[in-house]
Amino acid sequence: MSDQKTITLALTGASGMPYGIRLLEQLLLRQQRVYLLYSQVAQIVARQEMDLSLPSNPKDAESYFKQRYQLPEGQLCVFGREEWFAPVASGSNPADAMVICPCTMGTLSAIAIGLNQKLIERAADVMLKENRPLILVPREMPFSTLHLENMLKLARSGAIIMPANPGFYHHPQTIGDMVDFVVARILDHLKINHSLMPRWGDEFPSR
Repeated sequence: MSDQKTITLALTGASGMPYGIRLLEQLLLRQQRVYLLYSQVAQIVARQEMDLSLPSNPKDAESYFKQRYQLPEGQLCVFGREEWFAPVASGSNPADAMVICPCTMGTLSAIAIGLNQKLIERAADVMLKENRPLILVPREMPFSTLHLENMLKLARSGAIIMPANPGFYHHPQTIGDMVDFVVARILDHLKINHSLMPRWGDEFPSR
């Protein structure tokens, strides 16, 4: 499709895995091409929070998600943590945007200081240097001074910091409604159409 984008989605080991998996689902449902990366701790969190076993082998992961979402060939590519020949590792072949959801403070701090020991960090560094959208979704509270300083540093470098803070003006009835609030805001910033929740003014007309 002509408006298809390539989105790099990284899952790290912060709490909040339902946000990341729901975002993956929505990107695929809306026929976007996804490069998926996830850390070892993300596998542990996915199992603990969602009873979801993410395969360690990238090819097994591609097969798993392809069957789960009935995907056409090539819509989803999964890369290993040190797969340095992946397209996301080079500015010569960058994705249209990248989202790290959920984003640990360790990952956030590594990106802030340019530490590229893992593919996720390198992919984020590529986004910054190529002036492509990089969205970080931290799920932490409270924030320490170090957390805030790192987020400010990244915001000044062009990253978008979107903490997983759902709103309540749409009267959420379920946990899924609150997850969708955050995912909807991410999709808005990626400029991908969705119908996950009413927009302000549609649900509450001005008086």
